[in-house]
Amino acid sequence: MKITKICCIGAGYVGGPTMAVIAKKNPNIKVTIVDINQARIDAWNDSDVSKLPIYEPGLADIVKETRGKNLFFSTDINKAIDESEMIFISVNTPTKTYGKGKGMAADLKYVELCARNIADVAKTDKIVVEKSTLPVRTAQAIKSILDNTGSDVKFDILSNPEFLAEGTAIQDLLNPDRVLIGGESEEAIESLANVYGSWVPQEQILRTNVWSSELSKLTANAFLAQRISSINAISELCEKTEANVDEVAKAIGMDSRIGSKFLKSSVGFGGSCFQKDILNLVYIARSYNLQAVADYWEQVIILNDHQKRRFADNIISTLYNTVSGKKIGFLGWAFKKDTNDTRESAAIYVADHLLNEQAKIAVYDPKVSNEKMQSDLNYLNTRSEEENSKLIQATATPYEALKDAHAVAIMTEWDEFKAYDWKKIYNEMKKPAFIFDGRNILDKTEMENIGFEYSSIGQ
Repeated sequence: MKITKICCIGAGYVGGPTMAVIAKKNPNIKVTIVDINQARIDAWNDSDVSKLPIYEPGLADIVKETRGKNLFFSTDINKAIDESEMIFISVNTPTKTYGKGKGMAADLKYVELCARNIADVAKTDKIVVEKSTLPVRTAQAIKSILDNTGSDVKFDILSNPEFLAEGTAIQDLLNPDRVLIGGESEEAIESLANVYGSWVPQEQILRTNVWSSELSKLTANAFLAQRISSINAISELCEKTEANVDEVAKAIGMDSRIGSKFLKSSVGFGGSCFQKDILNLVYIARSYNLQAVADYWEQVIILNDHQKRRFADNIISTLYNTVSGKKIGFLGWAFKKDTNDTRESAAIYVADHLLNEQAKIAVYDPKVSNEKMQSDLNYLNTRSEEENSKLIQATATPYEALKDAHAVAIMTEWDEFKAYDWKKIYNEMKKPAFIFDGRNILDKTEMENIGFEYSSIGQ
């Protein structure tokens, strides 16, 4: 089937960038991104592309180039489903907060709602593509819903997991290591392969069965997260033995069997995928009574949580075992640089821990609003919304966040943090002035020469 119209349900961190690049590379295909969230669609349609709801380097330029030509954003989901030959499901699949599998299994209610919506609206044959990160055998569930509509419409289900890193998503899409397409219908697989083939070499487009495709996504994220937790485990040992975790990481990273990626020690990994996908893997393993497998992967999460608690506890113990009433300045709230995504950010949990000790926190992040920070903390239900709004506030400038602070906690590795006037910051802080560098981005010697008491991860 030659694809001329694509619909993507979900205008988030995956759907937006992916469809923008597909539109750019396939000018003859009409791409429509739909979402029930009117405010989000309005932001995608804003004439000022600096106000797009998602920040990714390079994304605004592509949207500006393609929007209104062959890239469209709408809340008219039914119209887009009806017109399209290929439908991407790119909705949120959070970890369940209720019932069986609570805290581990993926919540598929939004995926099921999409499938039922497609089943109700479709009058012609459709290729339905799983783009959300989903547990193994979800495609089978989607197919079951679609095949029992009572109509003569033929549905082909494909799994096409994303392997994007936020902050480099556009480059990852333009130059992917591989594109993975899993399915039963060879014709449907080739239809999607042709879409990607307009810019991705065919030898980099892998064709598998649908279950291998689904499991590959979970496994890739689990392996990457495991590397971070592994180096973070070593970071604690480094601090006790006077080894330097960056030197250790460099030494083992030069081993070609290991490689250097994802060996950067930090306050802990965050983001929408790693924790969710590992917990999903743990849940699947437990459902098949593979307890040793489940325990192994769950330890990656346990170590990551430990790293965040350890960082917060170090701040408390260094500040003379109390942060009550003390101002702690946070630099960064996003889970990593070059994104405004805060999902599972280490900053949320470190802040929550410090707020339990009655600290007052001022935060500067170049892309995250005060409203988002409050929402992240309120979601934890640790204290009332009123308490959170009193104890933590975002500031317009980094200097405002750090003025009169007892300590600086660097939570995100934004490049601009390295270029600040740290002498000015030191002069305006309480003394002794402490820096807790959760990303190891500042120069220890330089900071200590200014006068700071400097603490980093694994050194």
